[in-house]
This record gives sequence, C-alpha cells and structure tokens, in this order.
Amino acid sequence: MRQTLTSPRGMVTAPHHLAASSACAVLREGGNAIEAMVAAAATIAVVYPHMNAIGGDGFWLISEPGQPPVAIDACGRAAGAATLDFYAGHHAIPGRGPLAANTVSGAISGWQEALRHSERLGGKLPVSRLLQDAIWYAREGAPVTQSQVNFTAKFLPELAHVPGFEGQFLDAPTAPGAAAQVPVVNTLRRYPALARTLQTLAYKGLDDYYRGSVASAIAAEHERLGGPLRVADLQAHSASSVTPLQVRVTGATLYNMTPPTQGLASLMILAIFDRLRLRHGIHEADGAPYLHALVEATKQAFKVRNRFVADPATMDHMGVSPQQFLSDSFIDRCVEAVDMARALPWPERSIPGDTIWMGTADAQGRMVSYIQSVYWEFGSGVVLSDTGIAWQNRGSSFSLDPASHLVLAPHKKPFHTLNPAHARFDDGRHMVYGNMGGDGQPQSQSAVFSRYAFYGQTLQQAVSAPRWLLGKTWGQETTTLKFENRFDPQVMQTLSAAGHDVEILGDYSDTMGHAGAIVRQTDGLYLGAADPRSDGLVAAF
Repeated sequence: MRQTLTSPRGMVTAPHHLAASSACAVLREGGNAIEAMVAAAATIAVVYPHMNAIGGDGFWLISEPGQPPVAIDACGRAAGAATLDFYAGHHAIPGRGPLAANTVSGAISGWQEALRHSERLGGKLPVSRLLQDAIWYAREGAPVTQSQVNFTAKFLPELAHVPGFEGQFLDAPTAPGAAAQVPVVNTLRRYPALARTLQTLAYKGLDDYYRGSVASAIAAEHERLGGPLRVADLQAHSASSVTPLQVRVTGATLYNMTPPTQGLASLMILAIFDRLRLRHGIHEADGAPYLHALVEATKQAFKVRNRFVADPATMDHMGVSPQQFLSDSFIDRCVEAVDMARALPWPERSIPGDTIWMGTADAQGRMVSYIQSVYWEFGSGVVLSDTGIAWQNRGSSFSLDPASHLVLAPHKKPFHTLNPAHARFDDGRHMVYGNMGGDGQPQSQSAVFSRYAFYGQTLQQAVSAPRWLLGKTWGQETTTLKFENRFDPQVMQTLSAAGHDVEILGDYSDTMGHAGAIVRQTDGLYLGAADPRSDGLVAAF
C-alpha cells in the first residue's frame, strides 16, 4: 500500500501525473492554489482527453483560511435553438454526434471566474504562463495512456464516424483502404489545432473562447455540423460564484456543489450514514454493516436526486430547495427508511459519466477542489476540427418528455454528475476530496471521507482501499452493486443474503473511478493521496 505523502508548502493531487506536475511548478513559482489548478486543468485537458476537454464543463470549491468557502458554477446552458421541435422524430437526445453537442462548454469560463478570485488574493501569473504546459503537450506531443487506448478501443464502434473524432484520436490507416487505428500506448500524440486554440487564449485572453475569434470558429463549425449551438449562445454565457451547500456530520462541516449537480446526494449520503453508524454501533470500516449502511444511504439520496435535482430555476418552479433535503428532520426520515437487515429493492435510473477530479493547496492554506468533464468518455465524440476542441454531450441528459423536470428547454442547465467536495473539521483540519465516474462520484466520496474521518484510516489507505459502486458508470450496462475483489468473501456473502445484487470485479478496477484527497493539518502540514487506479500522483514541495 502506498504511503500518504506529506508536504509543508504546497500540494497537488491529480489523476494524471503531468497535470499534477504542471500545477506544482506554478506553486513553486509563487502561484496560488487557484492558479495552480488552472494550470492543471489546462494540462489534463490535453493529456487525458478521453476523460475531459476544454469543450466540457467544470465546478470549483475554493477554500481560504478564515473565510467561508466559495463555489463556482461553470455549467453551460442548452443552446437557444435546442427545443423539443429541434429533436422532433427522436425518442431521446442522441448520446453521440452533433445533436448531442447541444450545450455551451463552461469550463473555460470557470477558469476565468476562478482567476478573478485569484486576483483578489494577489495572484499575478499571466494566463500565458498557466497554459504553457498544455500548449507544449498539444503542439509537441502528449503521451498516450493505457486508459486512453482502452476507452478508444471500447467505444470505437460508436465514435469512429462522428465528425472530427478520427482525425483527433486515431492513427492514420497503414494501407490504402484500411481503417484508422487506435493509437499505441506510450506513443506521443499531437493536437495541433488544439495547440493553436490554447495559444490564442493565452495571447488574447480566456474570454476569446466566448466573445472572440475562437467563439466565432466554434459556432461556425457547430452550425456546419448541424448542431444547435450558435455564437449568441457562447456570447451570453458566464460562470457564477455561488454559496455551496453544507451539512453537519460528527466532527465536521461538509460542503459541496449546488444544483444542477448531484452535490446534494453526496452530502445526504454522509449525513445519513453518520446517523446510521452511531445508531447501530458500526465500529469498523469495510465490514458488512458499514457497506450495507452506506449503500442504503446512497439509495435514499439517489431517490431525492432522481426526482428533484435539476436546473435551479426548475427546482424553484417545483417549490423545492436543496437545503430542505439536508435538514435534520429530512435526514432523520431517510435514516428511519433504512432497514439494516434487508436491502431496499433497486435500481432506479442510473447516471453514467466520466470526469477528472483534482485538488491543490498552497503555502497560505488556500485549497481548491475542482472537477472537469465532458460527461461520457470522449463526450459527444464531436471534435471541432478548426479548433481541436472535443465537445461534451452533457445535454444528452435532458429528457424529451414534456412532463419531466429534466425536459429540454432553451438556455436551461442540464443535470450534472459533477460535484467537488470540501470538509472543515471542528479541530481545524481542512480537506478537499473527490472522484470521477457518474453514480460512483458520491459513493467514492463517502468511502474516502468516512474511512479517513470516522474510522482513522490514513488518507492513502482510504483512497486505495477496495470500493464499491451501485449503478452504472464508465459504459457499464448493469445496475448491480459492484465490489472490487479485495473485500472479504464472507462480507460479500452476508450482503448477498441481505438482498443486495452483488457483482465482483477486478482488484483495482477503473469502474470505481479515480479518487484523490488533500488534508491540511492544524500545524500546516499537508497530507495527500492519489488513486492507484489512475495515471496520477501527488506532487508536492
């Protein structure tokens, strides 16, 4: 088992080592945690392109000592032309192709908003410095990971003919008439159009993405491909700073992202579990009572998520507030609904997805929890060839059913699986943590936090230990309760006897996503953990 790493001055954890290195270099040059995160976000969009891109969305939680945490919502809205009539003849919005690329990409606007907070904190590094590594990797070559190879091969049948995908992510045919090839692991792959776009943003500023030459190129190609996005949609977009949701558990206050994300579900799971463990005397992690309680807490939270979480304006119209589901009375009702002897019948609707989560921390105690995504692996599959931008398919989560709270409407925010997490302990410790992977995100957050905070595991133990997942993620077709095979077989038998539909996966399964965490102790020492399931590491100094 890898040891928890420590550092007194600054720390980064990321699911790709080059992104962590980019951020740590910024910290060494005197940059703050926000500037370091922008550098990491830019680099990982190039070197981990199956998981995220600058054509996706992002959400931030920024913590500063002595101040309440700030969240940034960088969710892109549906295009003005994305109406039910636009999709006439479709039973659902396609998951791939130009019709799936129907929302504005918000990630770059989130970088902009975060850098405004950085300026308030004295941040001075120019955007050109923060994008420096990303530009180099895009122009000179980014190493192809085994993860990229695996997911390119897995989804090639549905992506090979999507506009722009072959030119961006496949090797040219080796003979006339032959098909393009999946790239080989540990080779360098260049993205020249993306390099030019990043260079333009470094020179002209990030706003060019929405109101400049890059915006014009983006909109023109969407229109040529038959998608609904237009330049007016980009011009109208901006990220916003918001107050995060919060809930109390034993010894800490937890923070997470507001709707349209499932941050509410993440907080509910831990609040419900905290009361279950105290009521039923669950004294150790990873036994059957611990796993059963967390899985049943997840079901209670997902029932709320699936019925109510949507664009905040829609929730207002429904007459519900996310904070009402975090009240003591509602959490107590959820606790009462859990049978510690039997599993609640499942499934409900599952949420797929892929993402990257990263954390940064600087010498002044400022910490960032950040998540960036294109939704499914490679998003819509559409790559805008003029700019090299791979576009998300987040808008495919909209419904075409007029009666649904997730029904598609122009300028509406789509439901998001993304949710960065932050905890402030009563003893003065601060923690940022997160995970990727659709339904798996809040479940892995609950595993990492509870193991560390409630059961005394080291941070790296909490991340490396075997995990579970109820529902679908990463292209999984089953909605079983999946466990890595490192759990005690007797525990698995006990859960099966209680009615859980148990499925056993490999030992360090990608299905569980890639988690990470950083803790700042009261003496200022940082503790960091990266997921052995990923290509990442902790970078520190």
